[in-house]
Amino acid sequence: MLQFFAKYKFFAVVLFVLSAIIVSIIYSILKPDRKLPVYEPDMVNTELVDSTVQYIRKYHQIADFNLTNQNGVSITQQDYKDKIYVADFFFTTCQTICPIMTGHMKEIQDRLIDDQEVLLLSHTVTPKIDSVPRLKAYAQKKGVIDSKWNLVNGDKKQIYDLARKSYLAAKSDGDGGPYDMVHTENFVLVDTKRRIRGFYDGTNPEEIDRLIEDIILLKKEGK
Repeated sequence: MLQFFAKYKFFAVVLFVLSAIIVSIIYSILKPDRKLPVYEPDMVNTELVDSTVQYIRKYHQIADFNLTNQNGVSITQQDYKDKIYVADFFFTTCQTICPIMTGHMKEIQDRLIDDQEVLLLSHTVTPKIDSVPRLKAYAQKKGVIDSKWNLVNGDKKQIYDLARKSYLAAKSDGDGGPYDMVHTENFVLVDTKRRIRGFYDGTNPEEIDRLIEDIILLKKEGK
């Protein structure tokens, strides 16, 4: 009996390897491709969503906007037309989470520097303080590439409405008044149709890796 198994040991090993390969191929064929969800307001933590849009279950898109970037140039949704982009909210005087978030946005910029389909958009939540010259100095200090990444200011209420009603990413219940402060660690992934496809902790390095993976997945979906 032992001689029999010894004689056919090689064939058994080959058969086992072939079986494993066949099973792996079948699994890969039958396994559905992972697809990113399209986030609607009713799917998101109500603390992060303005009460006026919490009931929306479909067709949610980022609203039109008109802001000014670090070069004093008007930035609208048209500058992001047909682009995948990552949005966040920050302010230049922040000494807590913002430096970490900005560093991670810089990492995303550098990792996708040659990808013309992906852009970045950072909104200051203290637009009166973060003037164009201040944003420009901050951008230069942090290594922002103008063609890839816009740091924008503008009307405070517009920015806060974008945070609460469009990007669904901030806990402030205010109306953009002088004492309101949006302070969120969320990075928001937006697709070419202005839909939200993911939320990520901008202070967590592992989340940045996940974000990059999701961008690649989103690009494949578009093709």
